[in-house]
Amino acid sequence: MDAGRRFYSSFEQQKSVFAEVLSACAIAGEKIISVHSVRCAKVVLDMIEAKLPVGSSRIVLHWFTGSAAEARRAAEMGCYFSINAEMLRNDRSAKLVHSLPKGRILTETDGPFTRGESSEGAPADVKPARDGLAKLFSLEHEEVDVWLNENLRALLS
Repeated sequence: MDAGRRFYSSFEQQKSVFAEVLSACAIAGEKIISVHSVRCAKVVLDMIEAKLPVGSSRIVLHWFTGSAAEARRAAEMGCYFSINAEMLRNDRSAKLVHSLPKGRILTETDGPFTRGESSEGAPADVKPARDGLAKLFSLEHEEVDVWLNENLRALLS
């Protein structure tokens, strides 16, 4: 969902479609839902709470840019957060990432929309995100690999 200036004119329609997606996922159950939310984290979290029974599906908040309070709320709801290298280059975003529970962090490239080691972001380009997380949390790369793999296994289980 995108409530930014460029797409705000369709925001009511976006909410309607998102509500339908959440309702369908609630019926189907056991879905992993990657959610993009630009300038609308509260609305997205409210809709998830209203439409998706707890434990019926798993939410991954892609390139989360909400507030620290919204991040805490999302973590309490059991959401995961996918992090890319670009997010770690911005002090505000890096501070937010550092505040997230490590057990809820995953990596992403946002390919092909961001630049990676390849000309466009590709799956192999999660390495810079992993390296950035290691630096941010003052951990060895191998330690970060372990908890990222544990998080992915938990998401998929």
